[in-house]
Amino acid sequence: MMLSAALLLGGVASAQKVDFEEYDLDNGMHVILHNDPSAPVVVTSVMYHVGSKDETPDRTGFAHFFEHLLFEGTENIKRGEWMKIVTSNGGVNNANTSDDRTYYYEVFPSNNLELGLWMESERLMHPVINKIGVDTQNEVVKEEKRTSFDNRPYGNILTVVKENMFKNHPYRWSTIGSMKDLDAATLEEFQAFNKKFYTPNNAVLVVAGDFENKQAKEWIQKYFGPIKKGEVVVKKTFLEDPISQTIHATYEDPNIQIPMLVASYRTPSMKTRDARVLDLISSYLSDGKSSKLYKKIVDEKKMALQIGAVGFSQEDYGMYIIYGLPMGTFKSADLLKEIDEEVVKIQTDLISEKDYQKLQNTFDNQFVNANSSVEGIAENLAKFHLLYGDIHLINSEIELYHSITREEIRDVAKKYLNPNQRLILDYVPSKEQAHN
Repeated sequence: MMLSAALLLGGVASAQKVDFEEYDLDNGMHVILHNDPSAPVVVTSVMYHVGSKDETPDRTGFAHFFEHLLFEGTENIKRGEWMKIVTSNGGVNNANTSDDRTYYYEVFPSNNLELGLWMESERLMHPVINKIGVDTQNEVVKEEKRTSFDNRPYGNILTVVKENMFKNHPYRWSTIGSMKDLDAATLEEFQAFNKKFYTPNNAVLVVAGDFENKQAKEWIQKYFGPIKKGEVVVKKTFLEDPISQTIHATYEDPNIQIPMLVASYRTPSMKTRDARVLDLISSYLSDGKSSKLYKKIVDEKKMALQIGAVGFSQEDYGMYIIYGLPMGTFKSADLLKEIDEEVVKIQTDLISEKDYQKLQNTFDNQFVNANSSVEGIAENLAKFHLLYGDIHLINSEIELYHSITREEIRDVAKKYLNPNQRLILDYVPSKEQAHN
């Protein structure tokens, strides 16, 4: 296996190093090869540096829409044939979109590497973007929005948090975007988006698994080499003023009966040291049933049905979102008081050596698990190159976490996790629901 089990040697996880080779094609496409013959599979993946933050305020949802649209077919893959080709050749494929990037991948038996490379080159070189595809996927995306957001209990939390946390940055809208914007868009606008962002020089190609390097390079050149370089994408910079006083917001959800407390803090770019310190703080406070908040508020005081948090790490800014479901006669304000008490403890005192070591062990395990499959390694190689600008973090990021001190944990908590620096969202049942 490429990654051995973690061996805790003096508190440091010893995982087998991820080896890789990287180079550029003449058209600017970055290529990363990771050879792992332990299983007869190969991953072909392409990550494009385009996400919902690259949209305009009146045309949101384009990046996610393309994740769907580019499975419609190409000049050489008939409409509706993409999935059939993959499954009939023993493969699986998928794609996902974030605010920062769009990622496509196939996993095939290793004897089908050429097929995977051809298909991804077709997506890039010969996409068919026409009215029937746009109309079809428009309905698919609308159904996704209904089922995953509008009709799902607590489904719009992230949407509401983002629109309150960001004023200037495109992070203020959701990745799925506005259906009104997609309806208003012309076919020419979709084609222009594709031409601008789906270029070889705005992408990284990763091949990971069981393959022969020389052959892989020949096929990569054959299928991707002829694709023309695109215009250089100039990324805009959007700065947010610091949050200096508490933002209060209320959202009524017709799908729920129990109100939810949401407290969200804006955090710095995931590339920063402070963001990694906040990862440790998040784990300490709210990661799982052994965390401080869960043990205190759910187990001991029985004030909440659930308490938890999500760290939303992004290329430009992030968010640390704590949420809780009050139980019985307890209110959201009661949960917030308990949460604040635990935050103040971190800001005032150093966490114990025992808790610190437990955190390090947790992150050691996460580091090993993140690279425990060839699919995980492929995505991490793409991510660290494209979004972090340092592919070597796939092997070295754990050292950054180990270098964080208890004093830094205290100081970073003081810097970011204060009552005047957050959004307090009352996420409540709709009034109509309350009368039913």
